[in-house]
Amino acid sequence: MKNRDPKVLRITQGAVIAALYVALTLIFAPISFGPVQVRIAEALCIMPIFTPAAIPGLFLGCLIANFIGGGIILDVIFGSIATLIGAALGYMLRNNRWLVPLPAVIANALIVPFVLRYGYGVVDVAIPILMFQILIGEIAGCYVLGEILCTALMKRGTRIFDNQADTL
Repeated sequence: MKNRDPKVLRITQGAVIAALYVALTLIFAPISFGPVQVRIAEALCIMPIFTPAAIPGLFLGCLIANFIGGGIILDVIFGSIATLIGAALGYMLRNNRWLVPLPAVIANALIVPFVLRYGYGVVDVAIPILMFQILIGEIAGCYVLGEILCTALMKRGTRIFDNQADTL
């Protein structure tokens, strides 16, 4: 297994991350959608530490999960873009594990409330309150669960993500 093609490895890693994101989002669907949500799948936002394949993997996973989960087109597009922004910026911060989830937390807290307001018609809650609700859910998913995942993977990361090119 020493002669693995880095492109195939990267595609496979991205596909596995996307599949995990979709599965976790749909398994925990009751808490994955809505104004008050904690997406267990957001723990995967820590993955840019280990592989650049996490960027397209998280984006596609969120896109597919939002689509299958019954999201409206605004949610599918802009929720996925928030995840893409978080993953790309998280990858840029990969040398500091504590900063990696921060872009995902911020991007979702800034974008998703507007999707809730203008896409789903959540008008009984002010935008700043929606931002706070999303922020808390993102902190729980990205930082609390993400840190548990990161700690577990750090022990095995070199064996799981070896031979990885440093760029997309």
